[in-house]
Amino acid sequence: MRVTLIEQEATQKVISFNDGHVPVLVVAAGERAGIRFLEFFASAIRNPHTRRAYLRAVRDFLAWCETMGVSSVAGVQPLHVASWIELQTRERSAPTVKLHLAALRHLFDWLVTGQVIPTNPAASVRGPAHSVRKGKTPVLDPLEARQLLDSIDVSTPIGLRDRALIGLMVFSFARVGAALAMRVEDVFVQNRRLWVHLREKGGKRHEMPCHHTLEAYLHAYLETTGIAKDPKGPLFRTIGRGTGRLSRTPLPQANAYLMVQRRTLAAGIGTRIGNHSFRATGITAYLKNGGTLENAAAMANHASTRTTQLYDRRRDDISLDEVERIRV
Repeated sequence: MRVTLIEQEATQKVISFNDGHVPVLVVAAGERAGIRFLEFFASAIRNPHTRRAYLRAVRDFLAWCETMGVSSVAGVQPLHVASWIELQTRERSAPTVKLHLAALRHLFDWLVTGQVIPTNPAASVRGPAHSVRKGKTPVLDPLEARQLLDSIDVSTPIGLRDRALIGLMVFSFARVGAALAMRVEDVFVQNRRLWVHLREKGGKRHEMPCHHTLEAYLHAYLETTGIAKDPKGPLFRTIGRGTGRLSRTPLPQANAYLMVQRRTLAAGIGTRIGNHSFRATGITAYLKNGGTLENAAAMANHASTRTTQLYDRRRDDISLDEVERIRV
């Protein structure tokens, strides 16, 4: 059984299930199981990143079950799930294992409600304990962030684009996915100030006024490249091969990550950062300059300040100062 799923226009992406094969153990459970399996990934999960992660976890688990002699997805028992989770715990981080277990629980719940299997074998299995008070995302010192932004050559469209994208993530706390999903019309004037409209996780609509520095970056990008005349087009675009000009193709997230790596290397910054680092950098800089946690949560579009606290790295400075007290 092979399938290629086309996601609805809201995501504007074509998603394929890797090589397109439904796992052997699902096929062995009958046509109804195969259809229900595909429906789970097509209908029950809207976030493409979650879909990919869940699919990878499910396939790994079912492939392992096949090596253990399980003949069908209907034959999976809690002991199989518990054994596989124990193996994963030895090789992977606790958050990854918890995500894998969540994938199995949700899939088997879907199969139970579809009357493919009688009970959920993952329901009673407990994952590893995990408590987080501080996020792992690397952050830049404000001076490093300024160094990175100032190092970008803005005499070309690609330089203007890259500075605007990095500036947007720093000064508006935008996730890279929300930034790359923006259209030109999502940068607009309101109350004589430039604003940005972001589509965040879970379909949340979020609007933010622009910091004066970001406002200058976006104005330069839009006006110099001429894309302001294309309001329905993507805000951040790829560069046409051999032309040096912006295309109408949205910049993929993987390309944005590679761009950040190139820019940080060229700027001589040793901190190993990714796209999400700019969100943490902006939040930490805001809090260091007297901002409140409640306002930071609202600006970052977090439902709870507990999530915002994961991005707060002010205590890193305290730790460094205290370490220097060790004199031998």
